[in-house]
Amino acid sequence: MTVSAQTATTSAQTLTAVSQVSTQPVADKATGVEVDHLGVSNTLVRVTGEGKYLLLPVQEANDDARINVLVDGNVVETIRVRLAKSKIDYSVPYNLSPYKGKNVILDIVTSQGRSSVREAKDDACWKGIRLVDAFDTANREKYRPAYHHTPLYGWMNDPNGMFYKDGKWHLYYQYNPYGSKWQNLSWGHSESADLVNWEHKPVAVKPDGLGMIFSGSCVVDKANTAGFGENAVVAMYTSADVSQMQSVALSTDGGITFATYPYNPVITLESEARDPNMFWNEATGEWNLALAHALDHEMLFFTSPDLKRWTLQSSFGKGLGCQDGVWECPDLFKLKVDGSGEEKWMLICSINPGGPFGGSATQYFIGDFDGKTFTPDRDADGSVPTKWMDYGKDHYATVSWSNAPDGRRTVIGWMSNWQYAAEVPTQQFRSANTLPREVGLFKAGDGRIYASTVPSPEVDALRGKVVKHVSKMSAGRKAKRFALPELCEITLDAASRRGGNMILTLGNDKGEKVVMTYDAANGTLSFDRRESGITDFSQDFPAVTTAPTFTADGKLGLRIFVDRSSIEVFGKDGRFAMTNLVFPRTPYTSLTVSSDRVAQITSLNIYEIKETK
Repeated sequence: MTVSAQTATTSAQTLTAVSQVSTQPVADKATGVEVDHLGVSNTLVRVTGEGKYLLLPVQEANDDARINVLVDGNVVETIRVRLAKSKIDYSVPYNLSPYKGKNVILDIVTSQGRSSVREAKDDACWKGIRLVDAFDTANREKYRPAYHHTPLYGWMNDPNGMFYKDGKWHLYYQYNPYGSKWQNLSWGHSESADLVNWEHKPVAVKPDGLGMIFSGSCVVDKANTAGFGENAVVAMYTSADVSQMQSVALSTDGGITFATYPYNPVITLESEARDPNMFWNEATGEWNLALAHALDHEMLFFTSPDLKRWTLQSSFGKGLGCQDGVWECPDLFKLKVDGSGEEKWMLICSINPGGPFGGSATQYFIGDFDGKTFTPDRDADGSVPTKWMDYGKDHYATVSWSNAPDGRRTVIGWMSNWQYAAEVPTQQFRSANTLPREVGLFKAGDGRIYASTVPSPEVDALRGKVVKHVSKMSAGRKAKRFALPELCEITLDAASRRGGNMILTLGNDKGEKVVMTYDAANGTLSFDRRESGITDFSQDFPAVTTAPTFTADGKLGLRIFVDRSSIEVFGKDGRFAMTNLVFPRTPYTSLTVSSDRVAQITSLNIYEIKETK
C-alpha cells in the first residue's frame, strides 16, 4: 500500500508538471512567438514580440489548416493556410499592424491525423513561424511575367470590380494572400495610370460573416442614387459560404478602402448565382445588373433605382450557346458595328468546363437589350451560334472597366485554365492577367457580327528598339531564321495566295518550340505547344489550339506578344485572339518562317519589350 500510494503521488506530480509545461510555454525570443500544443490537431500560437508580419510557413501538398485569429479574445477573422508538415515551400505574411499593442493569438486546427502530440510537434511549420518587420516580395521565379499584371505573391483568379476614376484604372481580382492555391477569396487591388505599370494596393475587401468574397463589379455613382455620396464607388460581389448571395460595399476614398453595407445581402435566390455585373442604363434611367445563374446555364437581369433594391426582370441562355460546365462572370454593354451606324449589345459569359480546347473559356452573344430583356441575334436557320472571345486555352473571366474614358470598352482576362491553374510550375505566385484589350464589333463575310479584340493603345508604350525589320521577303520550304530577345513583340504581314501552310516557329537551344501554322486554304491559325517546354504537370496542358482568322485572299496580319510564360496572338485587325501559357526551360531565342508553298512576307518587325513595374 505504501509503495502504491507513493507511486500514485508521483504520477499525480508528473501529470501536474506536464500540464504546466503544455499550458504555460516559454516564449521564443528569437521568433517572437510561443507555441502551445493542445492536442493532436489543435495548437495555439501566441504573439509575444514586436513585428509587422507573422510569417506562416506553407507546404503546397498539405491540407488546409483552419486558423482563427483572436485579438484580445475575440475572433477577428478565420483564414485557411496549408501549414507546412514535412517541408517548407515558402512563407506568407499575416499583417499584424492593425493589432499593434493588442493580444494576438492564432487558434490553429489542422486536418491531419496524429497519433500523439509529440508527432504534431514535429511539423515543420512550428519552427518556421516568426515575426518580421518586412516581407520580401522580390521576384524569385523564372516564370513571373515581365510585363503582365500579377499579384506580388499568392493566388489570383478572376479580375473583377474594375473601374476608371480620376486618371486611374483600378483592377481588383480574386486573391488568396495566404498561399498560391485557391482559398481565402478576397478582392486584391492594383491601380495604374497607363494600364501597363501597376501599383499594388492593400486588400480591398476581405471575407466577412457572410463568407468569402467572390467576383463582382464596381460603379461610380455620379448622381448619388444609393445615398452613399456623390461619386462614391459602389461594389457588388458574391458572398460565398454554404450559399451564394449578393452583397454591397462602398468606398468614399476612390476604391482604396470599402465599408460593407449593413443590410447585406441585397439579393438572395434559392439556387446558386454569382458574379454580379452592374451598369447605368442611360436609355432607361436606372441601374441594370447581369447575374450568372451558374448551374442553370443562364444569365439573370435585374433593375434598380438605387443599387440596393433589385427587381428580377428576365433570364437568358437556357439551351443556347455552350451549355457545358457552369456559367460565370457576365458582362453586358453596347457597341457600334465597325463600318456602319448599327449598334448591338454584347453579352460575355465565361464557362467552365466546356471551352473549345478543354477546360475554361469565354463565350459571348450578340443581340439587343431593352433594359429588361436580352434578345440574341439568330442565324438564317433560327439558331444562336456559339462564339468565343479567344481561341487559346488560357483566357477566362474577361470583363470590362466601368466608367472608362472616351467611350472605350477596355477588358482584361485571367490568363490560365481551371484544368491546371493550381499546378503550373510556379509557387511564389500563381496566375497573371492578359494584356488589356479593346473590344469592338465587325461583320464578317458570313454576314454574322463578331467581337474584335486588339491590344489597348497603351500597350504600344511597351515597345523598345526594333531589333529586326524586314520590308519584303519570300518564305519557302527552307526556313528563314531570326534572333529573338527574351521579351518581344512580333508583327507580321503576309500573303499565301496559293492556299499553302505558312509556319512560324519559336524555339530555344533545348529543342523546345511553339509552332504556329497559318492554313490559308481554310483561313485558320493553329498554335501547337505540345513541345513548348515543361508540360508534364498536367495531362491537359499539351495542346493544339486553332482560331478562324476571318481573312480573305490568303492575307494574314499578326501581332505576337512573348513574355516569360505566355504568348498572346492577335489578328492585326483584331478579328481573332489566341492566348496560351508556355513554360520553356530557357527563353525562346529564335523565330523561323517557312511555307510549304511560297508565301510573301510584306512586313516583319521584332521589337524588344520593356519590363514593367
